[in-house]
Amino acid sequence: MSMTIKNISDYIEKIAPLNQAEDFDNVGLLIGNETSEVKGVLVTLDTLEETIDEAIKKNCNLIISFHPIIFSGLKKINGNSYVERVVLKAIQNNIAIYATHTALDNSKVGVSAKMCEVLGLMNYEILIPKEETGIGMGMIGNLPEPMLEDDFLQYSKMIFSSGGVRFSKKTGRTIQKIAVLGGSGSFAISNAIQEKADVYISADFKYHDFFKAEGKILLIDVGHYESEQFTKNLLVEYLTKKFTSFAVILSEKSTNPIYYL
Repeated sequence: MSMTIKNISDYIEKIAPLNQAEDFDNVGLLIGNETSEVKGVLVTLDTLEETIDEAIKKNCNLIISFHPIIFSGLKKINGNSYVERVVLKAIQNNIAIYATHTALDNSKVGVSAKMCEVLGLMNYEILIPKEETGIGMGMIGNLPEPMLEDDFLQYSKMIFSSGGVRFSKKTGRTIQKIAVLGGSGSFAISNAIQEKADVYISADFKYHDFFKAEGKILLIDVGHYESEQFTKNLLVEYLTKKFTSFAVILSEKSTNPIYYL
């Protein structure tokens, strides 16, 4: 039995309904027709030109991307920017692009839950719940056993394969209660402190954000890409449980635009 893009999107939206995305976001089917038959799915964190090339090579006509390639309106599509080139190449090769972004961020089984899973946290729950909706940003949970700060810093660097971990002044306390939020998460520092987390792991902290720790918490910035990288695995694992008539492929390409010495 053939499957359409709508069959795939409907299944994704069971865990990441589009109406739970943030207002600023652009999620759902960005390029393509929902009635098109799916030949193969490539899952990626970002959609770049090399991602389109990979989809072509692997006979995938649907790309499921965490980040949307189109955030705001395009007045022209003539190839003068990487966004325009991606859109052009996708259209020319009949490749559809679907994005989940903050719809999956706000899911109780989404980005931050996956961070908890890879860290081995137990009994995790939503850090910033949205009233009584059962959704929200971030997660907070506990390590099975306490760890020393230095050991946990090394552990975090290893788990997220980070080229460089930035962190606030050490507190001198053992670590057990961990708050996490994938992507840009400085806005939730106060929430992590309020919930008495020993550590808050996220990304894109600015210089002055680290002062907010005030000895109450250890702030760890593992990098934006690094904090969200396991989202690809989450989506592949979820989709392969349901769909077996076509390949669901984890992209081999790193789309991290940041390099480290």
